[in-house]
Amino acid sequence: MRLVTFQPPGGSSQAGILSSREILPVGMDMVAVCAAGHAEPNGDPSFGLASVKLLAPIPRPPKFICVGLNYRDHAAEARMEVPSVPTIFNKFPNVVIGPGQPIVLPRVSSKPDYEAEFAFVIGRGGRYISAARAMEHVFGYTIVNDVSARDFQNATSQWLMGKTFDTFAPMGPCIVTKDEIADPHALDISLEMGGEVLQKSNTRELIFKIPELIEYISQVVTLEPGDVVATGTPAGVGFSKRPPRWLKPGDETIVRMQGIGELRNPVVAEQ
Repeated sequence: MRLVTFQPPGGSSQAGILSSREILPVGMDMVAVCAAGHAEPNGDPSFGLASVKLLAPIPRPPKFICVGLNYRDHAAEARMEVPSVPTIFNKFPNVVIGPGQPIVLPRVSSKPDYEAEFAFVIGRGGRYISAARAMEHVFGYTIVNDVSARDFQNATSQWLMGKTFDTFAPMGPCIVTKDEIADPHALDISLEMGGEVLQKSNTRELIFKIPELIEYISQVVTLEPGDVVATGTPAGVGFSKRPPRWLKPGDETIVRMQGIGELRNPVVAEQ
């Protein structure tokens, strides 16, 4: 099942089931759907996909958790050791944007970068979740672009400020429920701009897989329905290019994820 959060003309945002080019409303928001563990049409009239505005599947996730240096090739290009434990940081929930919404380049940063990422969404919450039971707590999967201001990120040992500028968390276009993807650790991922593929890998290259991440994170904090965990980015980010390929106004980032689809976002300058 593919689930979206959408805003109909003159209406408020809500969750729906994407069926071909139609959206079937479910009568609740996406966090409630994640908590319920399933979605059913509520009988309201459907909407044509072209007639609505798609938002991020979870416009304000309870927690937006990110994993750094989780592909071996990316750790190598960053000239950093392969971590022995997951590197965890976060983005603030209010910086999330949906498909088609612009990434706004802050005027205080000169090194804005892109990061294609595969993300999983928590369904059943919990604490001290074992790796053996971790997949029972996954609701589904989506795409994230972990936009990063490298000058702010690298100014200190704490990455948060460089990761959480407004609009720096594109997400979508949908959540694909867990049952639709047989193996989340065998999915192609790529990022393209201007007709050039800049990142290309597969989730089999993740250092820490979903069960390990859930076990590690949940020993510290209770995971809740609707929490989003972005699992890291492969090699090919902008700072690794020679010369560096920073985001600039007029770009469009296209993150493609096997089994999920593509997330497109234009890039604009802050006014």
